[in-house]
Amino acid sequence: MAKTGVFVGLITLDCIYQTTHALQPNEKQVAEEVLLAAGGPATNAAIAFSALGGHARLVGVLGQHPLAAVVRDDLAQHGVELVDLMPETITPPPFSSIVVNRTTGDRAVISRNATDRPIPQNLPNQDVLANADCLLIDGHQMVVGEQLAQQARQQQIPVVVDGGSWKAGFERVLPLATVVIASANFSPPDVGTEQAAIAYLRSLQVPQVAVTWGDRPILYATPTQAGELAVPTIQPVDTLGAGDIFHGAFCAEYAGTADFLSALKGASQVAAMACQSFGTRRWISQLPVEGVYG
Repeated sequence: MAKTGVFVGLITLDCIYQTTHALQPNEKQVAEEVLLAAGGPATNAAIAFSALGGHARLVGVLGQHPLAAVVRDDLAQHGVELVDLMPETITPPPFSSIVVNRTTGDRAVISRNATDRPIPQNLPNQDVLANADCLLIDGHQMVVGEQLAQQARQQQIPVVVDGGSWKAGFERVLPLATVVIASANFSPPDVGTEQAAIAYLRSLQVPQVAVTWGDRPILYATPTQAGELAVPTIQPVDTLGAGDIFHGAFCAEYAGTADFLSALKGASQVAAMACQSFGTRRWISQLPVEGVYG
């Protein structure tokens, strides 16, 4: 039976352009490729989880604006179940414009995320955690995420927190986490270095902590050990969504096994694969039949 992962957070519509070089002031450039797709940390993680054989349930705000249909179709195409926290809203989904430099794989992103949208305060009536093997929270629906994290802890469902950057309210969610995977940009108040961030998270009694930093080794800490994990060496084509895909792949391996280091290693392989093609979807068609973990 497929594992079930619940992903709580941001749902956006991403317009992604691939260019030969970074844009200069006042420059006009014709993109080599363009892609319109659902985006956001939890969304990309859910799609990765589904692509790797799991059943992904995405919890966030989408609504009924015409642009939401593009997002809804993309989610359906990739087998992601949507739990819309505000299904009647007619405001447009958050829109991101992204320019990817083909030569370096670097990306530039401009978006207002969900800045202008109302924030849901309550869970839907349905059992969102039904049959769940893991829960991932990206911090963009903090109130609902905290409620689900509390439920997950009571049901002994692992809680994975995507610490891409510090967000108000994380201080209430982080103590409920089983795993926190932070980026180098994750900077809690009055905390500087990556090692200090790990120490901060461990002080909250988070059992398993990791910090990713692009092509540098992953730093990790558990109650019994700490160290570094090397990541694959590649020539990136597009780094957009690499962290999101990493988190989804981590959950796909971690759910049902709780093997922290194995899941980190597997996730780094998937993220490296994703960085070698344009956009946040093309890597899926390149997955080997025998699987990426073994």
